[in-house]
Amino acid sequence: MVQKHLTTIGLLIVFFIMVAPLQFGAAQDVAPGEEPSPQWDLGTDLAFGVVSFVDDETGETLTYQQIGLRPEIVIGRFGLGLDLTLNYRFTGGDGSEFEVREEDWVPSGEINFLELYLPKINYIRYGRKGEPFYTQFGSLPSATLGNGFILENYSNELFRPQRRIFGGVLDVDGALLGFPYVGIETLTANVAAWDVMAARLYTRPLADVPVPVLPNMQVGGTLAVDRDPFYHVRISEAPDNPFADVSAPDDPVYVWGIDTRLPILQSEFMSLAAFGDIVWQEDRMGGMVGTGGHLFRFLLYGAQIRLYEDNFVPTYFDRTYDRRRVERYAVYREETDVDGAFGWQGRLGFSLLQESIIFLTTVSGPFESGTGMRPELQAALTLAEGTIPGFSGFSFEGSYEKFNLKDPEDLVSAEDAIIGARFNIRSGPVVITLAYNLMYDPLAEGDPWVVSSGLETAIAF
Repeated sequence: MVQKHLTTIGLLIVFFIMVAPLQFGAAQDVAPGEEPSPQWDLGTDLAFGVVSFVDDETGETLTYQQIGLRPEIVIGRFGLGLDLTLNYRFTGGDGSEFEVREEDWVPSGEINFLELYLPKINYIRYGRKGEPFYTQFGSLPSATLGNGFILENYSNELFRPQRRIFGGVLDVDGALLGFPYVGIETLTANVAAWDVMAARLYTRPLADVPVPVLPNMQVGGTLAVDRDPFYHVRISEAPDNPFADVSAPDDPVYVWGIDTRLPILQSEFMSLAAFGDIVWQEDRMGGMVGTGGHLFRFLLYGAQIRLYEDNFVPTYFDRTYDRRRVERYAVYREETDVDGAFGWQGRLGFSLLQESIIFLTTVSGPFESGTGMRPELQAALTLAEGTIPGFSGFSFEGSYEKFNLKDPEDLVSAEDAIIGARFNIRSGPVVITLAYNLMYDPLAEGDPWVVSSGLETAIAF
């Protein structure tokens, strides 16, 4: 099964290599160094394509044709994007019957009206992360609070295209009002369900001290809650779903902690920050100290030393959390035993050509074996348009996450992995996109491989 899908990936890459030469000599829409974001922009993408879904009732993979209208408006720092997509197919012996995918438009089971229709808004945002005021609602590709020891790179997009989720983040720094001593970061993963929520309140106690470095020191406190760890597995309508009758647990997940962060150096050539966290999960405690930043303008680095007690999960809410909720909850409730450990995390990457090429890999694990916790790896690569000479319209986003690493050969195994790739080719107003995702689900009954793919042509107006 896995070999079949890896072969498919190879064939699709060959397809893109064959199509990409059509871009030779194409002019770029934006000159190098030119600001790409206008003060005012109003446009619409009309998209056509095919996409695969896993049928909730049978587990069968079904292919649908797709047509989508995606209007977008940008006014200064404000942006709004809609995603109105119709998935349909022709059925019957002679293909004369027209069928629309009802799951996209008709609420059923645990999916309520808001959860189905709010995601038609792809995003609403103002500002950018790190600015005094930043908010975004809709799809959350990567959200972090504080140093990330509780919540880091959390994403609510793991069920796309099968199901979209409408979440939100809101950050307000007191510097916005001329009071730089306090600030707050907040997140809700799903506005319609209010299951995963988190908030961090921080202060700069030395903001008025006339000494270099110290005014930027932060001390914060974070609380993250999952009110319903079984939510995503319960709403699956598959006939063999073992969690269909499981209600929200009487004892939700609570993770809270305190942290500090001190930017030591901050320049274009080099940045360096020192940070630390102490976190509790019920009566279990874990902590870390670390450092990170960039060097020579392009090298990204970071390192952490971690120490945690039995059944403590570092970075409980990470990018893959929505797919690993039940697994994490078993550790949290001490139904699965994981020994305390002295652990580590390392991060290394690079950013080249004004962030046209970004690569970042993170590896973490315990120093000792036999604790029940094994090393994990996360890697991501982004290539912006114009990065590859002669392929001016080509861009790429890819990610690879691997859990339960035992031996070096596990790095090339798709088991216990989540793999995502998105290839784009632009020619004037036309963009051809290929998306492919392969995910291993250890809780699945039968085939553990969850595959989704799509091929789309979008025309911008």
